[in-house]
Amino acid sequence: MARAASPSKPVAKRATKKDSAKSAVKSEAGRDGRIVRSLAPWFAKNGRDLPWRTLPRQAFPSLVSELMLQQTQVSRVQEKFEPFLARFASVRALAEAPESDVMAAWSGLGYYRRARLLHACAKAIVRDHGGVIPGEIEKLEELPGIGRYTAGAIASIVFGERAAIVDGNVCRVLQRLEAKEGHAGNKKVADWAWKRAGQLVALTSRGEEVARFNEGLMELGATVCTPDGPKCGACPLRGECASYRQGLTDSIPAPKPRAKRTRVHHDVVIVHRRGRSGSIEYLLEQRPERGLWAGMWQPPASESPSESNLALGGLLTKIGLRNIGCDESGGPIESVFHTTHREVLFRAWSVRVPDAPSENGRRWVAKKALGGVGISNAHLQLIMRA
Repeated sequence: MARAASPSKPVAKRATKKDSAKSAVKSEAGRDGRIVRSLAPWFAKNGRDLPWRTLPRQAFPSLVSELMLQQTQVSRVQEKFEPFLARFASVRALAEAPESDVMAAWSGLGYYRRARLLHACAKAIVRDHGGVIPGEIEKLEELPGIGRYTAGAIASIVFGERAAIVDGNVCRVLQRLEAKEGHAGNKKVADWAWKRAGQLVALTSRGEEVARFNEGLMELGATVCTPDGPKCGACPLRGECASYRQGLTDSIPAPKPRAKRTRVHHDVVIVHRRGRSGSIEYLLEQRPERGLWAGMWQPPASESPSESNLALGGLLTKIGLRNIGCDESGGPIESVFHTTHREVLFRAWSVRVPDAPSENGRRWVAKKALGGVGISNAHLQLIMRA
């Protein structure tokens, strides 16, 4: 009797490059989804309690905080944020305020050009948008002082739009996640980071999730995935991080090359008198509208790229105070102040006068009123030391 033929075994389908590519895409999409799903709840639980992080987020305080936080430590912004809003409670109030008041309220935050841009931004919002901050990326980017990052931050965090954001903190988090070499100052790295951030934010839901995800990226970079000594054990994305798996968290990203600072010399005369009320007053002048500390107030001074070696008498003549009768209170005081691009070497004399002309745009300001004028921290420190 003939034996029945056994059924043939199915032939295994050979995997093709196309199948492998599909599998890789599916795996990557799954990883991206896990990143998004992990970060939003982590931020909701671990985000710092900062005065501009209200629920719901308000547009004007968010605009102010974003401009203040550019290149400034959070602790410094926390000191200035609420007093600034108490003085300018709305876009319209800021737009209608004199620039001198805005600069005075900004005093101590540095990078004073941002204060002028915020002021101009408020005026543009009143003029072009009826005093209402727009939520669309394109309209936000048309405003003075609002670039790609700030527009994305406001659109996503305030208005819940799926807009990507990339700053130094975000770029560092993304580079470590993907073991991407280079530094944020490199255009190719920056372009890559914007693309990667866009891929992730596209997986969020509009509204609260996108806001928490974007703030979570920034918060993670600021508090956990820090430039030095990242706290990987506390990171919600540790399981997805290529740099962590490969032991590269200390070498990625590469340090950004430091810009060479220009050295400048400032010879300063701190002229003071006892006013009619009995309080100490200081003679101040306004700086030029462009350049370092643009438009801020300072004691009379002379500046040069090289050391002047002037004695006090020669300096008084140079700055137009030759004929004041004064008593020198010692000096000069020497100090160094660093900005991002400059090293400022101060020589400062303190002189007491019975009176002095407040001509040439100069003015007398009482010591207790110095906080109400726009004066840089560097000059305020010089006055306090005199």
